[in-house]
Amino acid sequence: MPIDAAKALAAEPRSGEISWTRKDVQLYHLGIGAGLPATDPDELRYTLESRLHVLPSFATVAASGSPGVSSALSMPGVDVDLARVLHGGQRLEIHRPLPAEGRATATGRIAAVYDKGKAAVLVMRTEVADADGPLWTNDAQIFVRGEGGWGGDRGPSARLEPPAGEPDKTVERAVREDQALLYRLSGDWNPLHADPGFAEAAGFERPILHGLCTYGITLKAVVDTLLDGDVTRVRAYTTRFAGVVYPGETLRIRQWRGEGEVRVAVSAVERGDAPVLADTVVEHS
Repeated sequence: MPIDAAKALAAEPRSGEISWTRKDVQLYHLGIGAGLPATDPDELRYTLESRLHVLPSFATVAASGSPGVSSALSMPGVDVDLARVLHGGQRLEIHRPLPAEGRATATGRIAAVYDKGKAAVLVMRTEVADADGPLWTNDAQIFVRGEGGWGGDRGPSARLEPPAGEPDKTVERAVREDQALLYRLSGDWNPLHADPGFAEAAGFERPILHGLCTYGITLKAVVDTLLDGDVTRVRAYTTRFAGVVYPGETLRIRQWRGEGEVRVAVSAVERGDAPVLADTVVEHS
């Protein structure tokens, strides 16, 4: 079997040093649509170095933009066809506010391997700490189609009951035609997001937006509308990637307030509200 669950789980964690600057943070913020209007004081906190606040989802690109998916596929016990791989979900836990520049140690390992029958699911966990202690923990859920069925643990269900009632807040965010080209400068160079020929070969009509870009756009919308613009209130952020986004489309972001959390559903307006992010929760103080 291409995935050897025992070998993957027993593999030694891999550690490496990472660093980032204010410029990296600003570029990430611009890549998820910050800075419009350019002189808005609420936007300047994402774009102006003298008052820079770091949106917690920056953690997904802080290690030179290398997503957990790539790291997982290079681990011992994992030998799969990239065409069968899907980034299924993401969970980010914030241990303390992210500094605008920093150096840290990132340690990654396969934390779980689940057998979903028609697919295997790998959970790639990356823990990041600096000299002052833990900063964040990032879990990437990777679906590998056709690699399940060996009788392993199915693992927990990521599906949640839909939020009840009308959303407390609904906002729309336009995705620029060049959004993927800008976002990829934060380090995810997959040609699926830029090369029309590559996208067509992968089964898409044109290049698609990075799922983690939609992830960042959504968190910013929640922070700006229901968390008083305070990035330090975010404690954790979980989502399931339910569909694609094409640059030039509009995201409809529905938000429901809860006790210490905001439930979120994201859809693509132009395609009949096709689901994009589902089972999405922002936990906050």
